[in-house]
Amino acid sequence: MKTYGLIGKSLTHSFSKDYFEKKFALLGINDCQYQNFEIESISQFPELISGHPSLRGLNVTIPYKEIIIPYITEMNAEAREIGAVNCIWVGNGKLIGYNTDVYGFSQSIKPFLDHHHQRALVLGSGGASKAVVYSLSKLGVDVYTVTSRQKTHDKMFHYNELNSIIMDAFKLVVNCTPLGTLPDLNTCPALPYEHFTPQHLAYDLVYNPPQTTFLKKAAEKGALTVNGLSMLQLQADKSWEIWNS
Repeated sequence: MKTYGLIGKSLTHSFSKDYFEKKFALLGINDCQYQNFEIESISQFPELISGHPSLRGLNVTIPYKEIIIPYITEMNAEAREIGAVNCIWVGNGKLIGYNTDVYGFSQSIKPFLDHHHQRALVLGSGGASKAVVYSLSKLGVDVYTVTSRQKTHDKMFHYNELNSIIMDAFKLVVNCTPLGTLPDLNTCPALPYEHFTPQHLAYDLVYNPPQTTFLKKAAEKGALTVNGLSMLQLQADKSWEIWNS
């Protein structure tokens, strides 16, 4: 039995296992299983690998997309440039890191981009954020990140700097934080939601619940809203392609 799985700290919110189990059933695949591997610390990763010799592939989620890098043997060029890994090919004594978030996000947002979505605010500065910034830059979008931490480059805002002028200039807002994820349904990024308009596109990487507080507040001002379910499915399919290459 070939084993695939997802590693993260808390996985109760994730649909990945259900998605792959349905995929295996649909394709008539009987020799594969997909498991959730919750680990408290990335230091447990080597033990997880050695304890599951049937592993052939892994997805990686919060909070390990960046700090897992020292534990893998190789990275493809794109993942190396991004600085985050969410997919690992396992075999022949090697752990090869990839980033399928780029494919999933790019393909899922393209149908919704309009001419006025030339500038984007990306909320968060973790591994998912890095993939989104990379993706949007490749699509020709001018990207600024919004962080609660210390600024590390010029194209950054703190949340308390956001005002009507900035919100008017940036018509695309992407939430890459876990705020609003089940069970913390009432949490959301600290934005001036009164400045969203029907020209805004609000995209949330969170997909459980389908409509986060962030998306609900943006929608109340007429913004177009998209959750991360399609991104999840697309990146999962790309991961499956990599594991079987």
